[in-house]
Amino acid sequence: MKNRFFKTKTQRNFSVAMVWINGGSSEDNEGKKGINKILSSLLGRGCKGFDNLEFSDYIDSHGAELNLETLEDGTLISLKSLDEYFYKLFPLLDLIINNPMLLESQFQNVKKNTIDSLCKEKENPFNITFEKWRKLVYFKHPYAYNPSGYVKDISTITYSDVLVEYNNFKNRNIYLISNNLKINNKNFELINKNNQKNKLKHLKKNRNDFVRYASTFKDSNQIILMIGNQTCSQSSHEYLPLKVLESHLSYGMSSVLFQLFREKNGLTYDVGVFNPIRQYNAPFLIYLSVSNKNAILAFEILLELLKNLVSSPISEKQLNLAKVKLKSSFLISNQSLDEILQRRLQLIGYDLNPDFDLDCLNKIEEIIPEDILKITNKYLSEPFMSIYGDKKKCSEIYQLWQKNF
Repeated sequence: MKNRFFKTKTQRNFSVAMVWINGGSSEDNEGKKGINKILSSLLGRGCKGFDNLEFSDYIDSHGAELNLETLEDGTLISLKSLDEYFYKLFPLLDLIINNPMLLESQFQNVKKNTIDSLCKEKENPFNITFEKWRKLVYFKHPYAYNPSGYVKDISTITYSDVLVEYNNFKNRNIYLISNNLKINNKNFELINKNNQKNKLKHLKKNRNDFVRYASTFKDSNQIILMIGNQTCSQSSHEYLPLKVLESHLSYGMSSVLFQLFREKNGLTYDVGVFNPIRQYNAPFLIYLSVSNKNAILAFEILLELLKNLVSSPISEKQLNLAKVKLKSSFLISNQSLDEILQRRLQLIGYDLNPDFDLDCLNKIEEIIPEDILKITNKYLSEPFMSIYGDKKKCSEIYQLWQKNF
C-alpha cells in the first residue's frame, strides 16, 4: 500500500471584537430582576437594516459568531469571524448598541424563552442551593440575585419597561477591544463615557450575619453542601492570597479537596471551589455533592479541614505547589484569543490595569503561609452554609453545624 500525504491549510486568520458595557444585572431594579438579561437578548434580534431573521442569516452566512451575555458587573458582546469578512460584520456592534430594532413581538418571544429557561434552572439542585447561599451572604446587594432574573419579576416586566432600561443602557460606560488593530490605534478604547457611577459598592459587614444557614428539603439520595463567604474585590491586596488558597484547595488531583474526598475516602460525586471574578466582594465557597450514606462523614471531614485552615498555616511545600498550579492556570487562560481579550476588557471595565494578571504572576512568590492563614481566619471562621437534600440528613448536619459555628 502506498503512503499518501495530504497538505492542509490549518491556520485561519480570525478577528475578534468585544464590547463591555458597565452595569449588567446590577442595574436591575427591585421587582424587575432580569430586565437587563432580557434587554441584551433583545439587542441580538435585529437592528437598523436587518430584521430578526435577516440579522441571524447575515451572521451565519459569513460563518461568524455573535454572543451577548449579561453578567453581574456588565454586559459582554463578542463578535468573531474570519478576517476576510470582519469589516463587513464589525459595524453590527455599533448598530445593535445604538440602533437596535427592539420590536415588541421579539420582546414577547425573549420574555417567554427567559421564563422557560429559568423554570429549567429550578430543576437543578446546585442552582437551588446556590440561590439560597448567595441570598444569605449578599442580602439585598445586587450580587444576591440571579443575573437572569426570576419568573415572578419577569412576568411583570413590560415592553415599555425595557425601552426605559435601554435609555439607561445607552448612557453607561462602553469599552471596545479587538485583536484587529486596524479598528483603532490602541489595543482597547473607551467608546462611550458618561462618568456614570456604578450602583454597586464595596460590601461591609453583612446585615444579616445572625442568619448564616439555609436548607432546602428534598426527597433525594443526594446531599449538596455549599459553605463559604463573600470576600474581597479584585483590586484588593487579598485577591492573590485567595487565588492561592483556591489553587491549594481545588486545582487538580493533587488538591486538598480531591485528596480528602475522592482519593482517600471516595465520598463525593462532585467537590470544588467557586471563586469567580467580581468587581466587588467576590464569593468564595466550597461545594460538594455526596450520597446520604456518606453525608455525615463528608461534613465532618469538611469541618476538620476548615478548622485546620483557620488555625494553622499551610506548609511551605503545600504553598509552593499551590503557587505552581496558580501560575499554570494564569498561563493556560492566556492561550485562547477569546479568553485573553475578554479578560483584558473586563479589567478595563473594572478600571484596573489590563496587565493585572501579569502583575499577579510577578507577585505570587511574595505570598507566605501567614497570608493564607490571615484570609482564612477573616473569611472562613464564620462561614455561611446552604444545604439541599433529605430532611433527616440535613437536620443531622445542622446539629453539627450549630456545635461548630
